[in-house]
Amino acid sequence: MHRTPLASWLGDRRVWLLGVVSLAAVLLGFWLVPDQAAIRFVSKAGFWLVLVAFVIFLHALWRTWRSELAAFCWHAVDWISVGIVALGGVVLLVHETFGFKIVMDEIMLLGTSMSMHLDKTVAVPMRGNDIQGTFAILDGMVDKRPLFFPFLVSLLHDLIGYRPANAFVLNAGLTFVFLGLVFLLGRRLAGRAAGWLGVTLFAGLPLLAHNATGGGFELLNLVMILATLLLGARFVDKRDEPSLTAFCFAALLLAQVRYESVIFLLPVAALILWVWGREGRIILSWPAMFAPLLMVHYPLQHRIFDVRTSSWELASKPGSTSPFSADYLVGNLSHAVNFLFAKATEQPNSIVLSVLGCIAVPFFALLVVKRLRTLASEPPVVVVVTLFAFGFAAQFALLMCYFYGQFDDIVIRRLSLPTQLGMVIAVLAVLPQFSRPIIMRALLGVALLGLLSRSIPSMAAHAYSQEYLPGKETAWRREFIAEQPRHDYLVIDNDSILWIAHQVSSTPVLQAQKRRDALVFHMRNRTFSAIYVFQRFNIDADTGRMTLREGDDLGPNFVLEPVREERLQALTLSRLSRLKEIREGAAVLTAPDPVPHEVPKDRAEIEKIRGAYLENFVRMLP
Repeated sequence: MHRTPLASWLGDRRVWLLGVVSLAAVLLGFWLVPDQAAIRFVSKAGFWLVLVAFVIFLHALWRTWRSELAAFCWHAVDWISVGIVALGGVVLLVHETFGFKIVMDEIMLLGTSMSMHLDKTVAVPMRGNDIQGTFAILDGMVDKRPLFFPFLVSLLHDLIGYRPANAFVLNAGLTFVFLGLVFLLGRRLAGRAAGWLGVTLFAGLPLLAHNATGGGFELLNLVMILATLLLGARFVDKRDEPSLTAFCFAALLLAQVRYESVIFLLPVAALILWVWGREGRIILSWPAMFAPLLMVHYPLQHRIFDVRTSSWELASKPGSTSPFSADYLVGNLSHAVNFLFAKATEQPNSIVLSVLGCIAVPFFALLVVKRLRTLASEPPVVVVVTLFAFGFAAQFALLMCYFYGQFDDIVIRRLSLPTQLGMVIAVLAVLPQFSRPIIMRALLGVALLGLLSRSIPSMAAHAYSQEYLPGKETAWRREFIAEQPRHDYLVIDNDSILWIAHQVSSTPVLQAQKRRDALVFHMRNRTFSAIYVFQRFNIDADTGRMTLREGDDLGPNFVLEPVREERLQALTLSRLSRLKEIREGAAVLTAPDPVPHEVPKDRAEIEKIRGAYLENFVRMLP
């Protein structure tokens, strides 16, 4: 009797093992582990789980590509296309200053990479100090942001030494990788010229340049989406275990770049089931069977949203009561349209990409419906693009139902990058329907004209980023850090993570107020060469009166001396001051002890006093 594919699957023990492993991962991730234990587990095991997944991914890439690599010939390289990709990457990188663009995300990611580098734990350092020339993290917390980007930055720290700028190095490299993958996808969909068109469209997107020169995870997200898509096409073509493993683990790592990227696991699963159905057999490797367990830390880390409800940041949008709701849809769509078609001075968009994408998407949707009926006869890349179209649509719909999903917001517009990737893919997928070469040449000409006449001037002026004060203040602080010959000073700043990530001792204002005695101790003992305080003043446009930002006031007992200040925006003043002394009424608490102390002559007694002092020194660190 002929067995149906489902019966054949159910008779395969590997499917049952995969089911058991998946069930165990779901139970562990969502129900069996208490909240606090879950967060501790992520802190201790998160790095190692990502490391194992990454090593398996690299090994799978080697296994599936080794025959091609063995037959590789330099003479077969398309050097013209390599040059176009390289030129596109240079255009994206040279017009923007490298720096932290979206401060909260990027500094938290850098801090996590620092902990991963120093002690292989997952935590954002909240307290850190220079202890006799060695910088030590004294306290930290697990952050809500996924782990793959800080993991890769930590590997760079391991290889070339700890530097905050390693985040920029990673993104600069990923820029060329991304454009290369765009070219490969375009060439497979519609030929070599289509690959050039895709590269040109993205080289002319100022938002991509803004993120390529920053320290965030947006470039990695785009790279992993395309890598997963292309590896899916290879799996459809090869239908063997190495290609399946590479495809599965690319998807697993993609889900750990941005929160919403987990959506792409749906088309990944659909593609695997489709291939199984077409083959009439199970293609399953041992690493893929146990992949769900290597993902268990993802839902465990997501418990942070339950433990710390402020992680949703609903307070940033007054009136919002739920993170996701269909009520946000209409408003967010209008913001998306405003971003796509705004002036170059207002938004880092590309009119050419926006127009072509918006024209192509409806035709692409019709093409997807048509190809679903003929999927079995389509080329592998077309099969994957057809299924991934649902992933792009679901990701866009989720963001449009997100309370903070306004694409024209200076902090949120980076979330539009996957949507714009989907728009470019739509353009490339529709092109084969227009077989006349003149159309391709015309589109290339329009894209190049848009790049030269609008995008490059926009990137060079970057007027769209001038309103983001936290980014400008961060760059200003980093200039101060770079000017100091040594990092033997302490900074009191509510953004203490920035200083700690640059290996400068720092503590927030509230902690400094609570531990005033510790600051007195260190000032009397000259532990730090200086203690600085960062503050922001808001300026009244009518009176010119300056008001200290809430949370920046240390109180009247802390006597400050301004060292540096600058108006980074018209109605704000950013100031760094030196803490001169701490008073209690008329008494100066930080004055040296007037009572002389004799140094013991006995060496053992000296060592005992020194040990007691060092113990007290560490205990009194702010």
